[in-house]
Amino acid sequence: MRICFTLKVRAEMLAEYKLRHAAVWPEMLDALRATGWRNYSLFLAADGLLVGYLEADDLAACCARMKDYPVNARWQAEMAPFFEQLATGGADDNLMPLEEVFHLE
Repeated sequence: MRICFTLKVRAEMLAEYKLRHAAVWPEMLDALRATGWRNYSLFLAADGLLVGYLEADDLAACCARMKDYPVNARWQAEMAPFFEQLATGGADDNLMPLEEVFHLE
């Protein structure tokens, strides 16, 4: 399963957001791998549009398993202020998956 999602990073926090992702905590990387996130990338536009891409067997299951990792709660709490329009919780709770309409094999 290929998943693409969007979020919006606050314009005034773009530089710091990039810095944080240049040095993601090793235990956070381990948690992502352990819970099934594969081939995960984030792309950031100058206006703050964040596009994420990953491959997983089941995105909902991956996100649910991440809640079992205390490092994820810490990471989500630190990252939440970077985003516009989070309803509740962290970014994992507010992913807006896009419908895949074409894929070139």
